Amino acid sequence: MITLRALQYSRATRILWLLADLGQPCKRVDYDRTEAFRAPKELSKVHPLGKSPVIDDDGELIAESATIMRYLAAKFDDDTHTPPRDTADFWRHEALFDYVEASFAEVGLRAIMPAFRGKPVPDDAKAALDTHLTYIARAIGDGPLLFGDKAMLADIQLSYIIALLARLGLLTDHPGIAAYWDALQEQSGYIAATRSAGPMALPA
Repeated sequence: MITLRALQYSRATRILWLLADLGQPCKRVDYDRTEAFRAPKELSKVHPLGKSPVIDDDGELIAESATIMRYLAAKFDDDTHTPPRDTADFWRHEALFDYVEASFAEVGLRAIMPAFRGKPVPDDAKAALDTHLTYIARAIGDGPLLFGDKAMLADIQLSYIIALLARLGLLTDHPGIAAYWDALQEQSGYIAATRSAGPMALPA
């Protein structure tokens, strides 16, 4: 059985979501955040960078959410979380999947961190965030999710940053993204994951 090292209020919930969709159990080892909302030192014993999520599959340690999700999809022969490989949508999906952590997360966190501390979001950070949220809204199109009504890997990957933005009131100017977040929360895998491990974002 796969062991998931899961930090509280973290990207690890995305892995639980995919496992729930795949109908696969896991042994979850939970780690509480410190008072400074950081990962505890114990996680550095699992991964040199103290990262979460990390999975252990019979001694094979794998980090990075996107890599873990691709690994699980391959391991369990899942083709329901990506568009068909012989379509343009497949490559659009792959680009969006990698975009989340390669481009969007850094921009999102520039707004999230000051808001989390109760400070105003700098104008340049707000402008950058608006640009990216407009880009994501265009990718959603008619929605409700990126490729229809079922969450793909890219949707699951996006969910964590979107959850933080929603929690901090940073989607006010982007009703399409707020509606997207509502639709994500209706997915059965999301519901199962958050019932098991608690919310993605620190509750208000």
